[in-house]
Amino acid sequence: MTAAAPAPRTPGRYSIALVCLGNICRSPMAHVVLEQRLEAAGLADVVRVVSSGTGDWHVGKPMDERAAATLTEAGYDATRHRAQQFAPSWLDEHDLVLAMDRANLADIGGPGERVMLFRAFDPVAPGSEVPDPYYGGPEGFEEVLEMVERTSDAVVVALQRLLGRP
Repeated sequence: MTAAAPAPRTPGRYSIALVCLGNICRSPMAHVVLEQRLEAAGLADVVRVVSSGTGDWHVGKPMDERAAATLTEAGYDATRHRAQQFAPSWLDEHDLVLAMDRANLADIGGPGERVMLFRAFDPVAPGSEVPDPYYGGPEGFEEVLEMVERTSDAVVVALQRLLGRP
């Protein structure tokens, strides 16, 4: 069974933070896909998405070229992303914080009502991790994109129910 999205802190608005290690592969891919899915579902006006990394190595840099190429080949716009670092204040500022793996989850303080793994919403493997494709080849980025797309679809459905939007 997949996760349920917690209630918004501000009625009629919702904010999601996506977190990985360096904010150049997994979380920016999820950010781009989720924003596109929200726009297609008519939720872009009420749901805000941000992404970050727990480390500061890549702050200000664009996403990994392989991640960007994978997104571009699939029809997404990967050009706007610039890496940023997760701030502890985000735990109080966002309605939902989704980490890509258990190490990222531990780095931001562990699971909670508003903090969980991104794939808690994955209909195929709820609660699994999004593997880090950084040290592998293009097939790892393609695998991540598949996970991110189906999980983003499930997040959108959960938000439609929660926010009462068809």
